[in-house]
Amino acid sequence: MSSPEIASLSWGHMKVKGCSSSYKDCKVWPGGSRAWDWRETGTDHHPGVQPADLDELLTKGIDLLVIGRGMSEALQVPGPTLDFVTGRGVEVTVLQTEKAVDEYNRLAAQGRKVAGIFHSTC
Repeated sequence: MSSPEIASLSWGHMKVKGCSSSYKDCKVWPGGSRAWDWRETGTDHHPGVQPADLDELLTKGIDLLVIGRGMSEALQVPGPTLDFVTGRGVEVTVLQTEKAVDEYNRLAAQGRKVAGIFHSTC
């Protein structure tokens, strides 16, 4: 299975190719995507992305994970969260969301086993 392309991104709106829904924040992985609901794990801009936000993605057989911190990079990604990912043998890249989407799409187009988690506002 391949990682789906992110077809469009604008403030508060993301569209994944092949998916009829649009998302505010989303998770994508080889073969699928879904909304990223911060309420599931109690995530907020501070302290930021939690290991529980990423656990689901790390079960999808990925080698790379791209994290989008938001348009203004307000979403934090704490060191322990990065250690959690790398400790599972997955390479992680953290970028401003527009750059993160570009990087994710580039890797997906190369056929890499990549997942992404993206915040599309601040």
